[in-house]
Amino acid sequence: MKSITLFLTLFLTIPSFAQTKKNILFDQSTLITKFHTIDELENLKKGELVKLYIERANEIITVLPYIALTNEADVSLSDIGIKESSDNLKLLKKHHETTTDAFESTSNLITELIPYADTEKIIWSILYYEEMIKKIRVGVNGSF
Repeated sequence: MKSITLFLTLFLTIPSFAQTKKNILFDQSTLITKFHTIDELENLKKGELVKLYIERANEIITVLPYIALTNEADVSLSDIGIKESSDNLKLLKKHHETTTDAFESTSNLITELIPYADTEKIIWSILYYEEMIKKIRVGVNGSF
């Protein structure tokens, strides 16, 4: 049963992580689309909470390395003044591959271990991740 759950989780989440364009830092599909209240989260089952936890970890893993360059999705190298040379494109492609591997490993860890956590702590963690994501999206002093 755990392996089926793990497979479905990875099958549903990893394709959204793939970059659609070679020269962009990260794409819109890696960003969460909804923030939750504590009441909404308390009404969810643990499996649904784990999925939300994974999605939020995915966004943080994806966006955080680029925060000094941009916090916006679908930004290309040239959009931020970086030459789209073959070396830079190879570097970005390698980083996308490495990040995908890291996310897969993190997703496996979350899928296997987080269900052992108290539901309240999972909810608190999701809310904490969402606050981090909001701050990343707003930028320093709201100036991004």
